[in-house]
Amino acid sequence: MSNKLTLEEKRAKVRDFRPIDDVFFELLASNKEVCEEILRTILEDNELVVEDVIVQSSGRNIYGRSVRLDALCTLGDGSKCNIEVQRANNDDHLRRARFNASSITVKESDPGDKFEEVANVCIVYISEFDFLAKGKTIYHVDKVIRETNDVIDDGLKEIFVNTAVDDGTDIADLMSCFVKKEVNNPKFPKFSSEVKKLKETEGGLNSMCELMEKYNQEAISKDKERHILEMLKDNLPESKICKYMDVTLEEISAVKEKANCK
Repeated sequence: MSNKLTLEEKRAKVRDFRPIDDVFFELLASNKEVCEEILRTILEDNELVVEDVIVQSSGRNIYGRSVRLDALCTLGDGSKCNIEVQRANNDDHLRRARFNASSITVKESDPGDKFEEVANVCIVYISEFDFLAKGKTIYHVDKVIRETNDVIDDGLKEIFVNTAVDDGTDIADLMSCFVKKEVNNPKFPKFSSEVKKLKETEGGLNSMCELMEKYNQEAISKDKERHILEMLKDNLPESKICKYMDVTLEEISAVKEKANCK
C-alpha cells in the first residue's frame, strides 16, 4: 500500500514522528554510527565503538517479538548494549529492563562458558518521563553492598535516561533531540543527518512507510488472533469461527498452538 502513495503523502504520514517513537527509532537505530553517537554521549566515552546493531525488524533478530530489544549493539570490547525507548508510563520499567538484560545474558552466553565468561550487558533505557522521580536526567543504577556501600561489578550496567529533566548537560541536549519532529543539532551530526534522511529523502520515506505498514499488519494479525481465542473460549464451533473471521481451520490450529490451547 505504501508504494501507491505520492512522495508528499508519505512525507505527511511521517511528519509528526519523533526519534523516541518506536517506528522512527527502529530505523534510526539501524544506523550503527547513530547508535555510536548516542552511546558515546550517554556513557561519556568518546572512544566507544559500535561494531554491529540488530533492531526488531532485522532478519537477524534472534530474540523474537516476545523480547523487546529496540537496538541491540555489539560494542568494540564484545559487550552487548541494548538501547530501548519508552514513551508509555504504564509498566514496571525496572523489571522490564531486568528482564531484557537477563534475556540478552542467556542468549549471548554459551551454556559451556565459565561464569567469568558470561557476556557483559549494558541497558540504556530512554523514557519520555522521569519515572524514578528524583529530578535527574540520567540515573546509573548500581549493585551495592548495603553494609559497606561498595559497588559490585557483575557485568551488568543499567542506565536510565529521560527527556523530561534538563540539567544543562550534553546528555540532556541529546535527550531533547528525541522529542523533536525536526533535529538539527551540530553536537550530534550523525543523529541529525539520519533524522533528516528518514523524513525528507525518498529512500528514507519509503523505509518509514514500509515499516509502518508492517507494524499495522502485525497489529491486525494480533487483533484477529485475540478474537479467535475469545471465540474458542466461548466454545464457538470452529466452522463458525472460520465463517465469522474469514480464516481456515489450519489458521485456527496455528492460533491454538501458539497460545498452547488444547
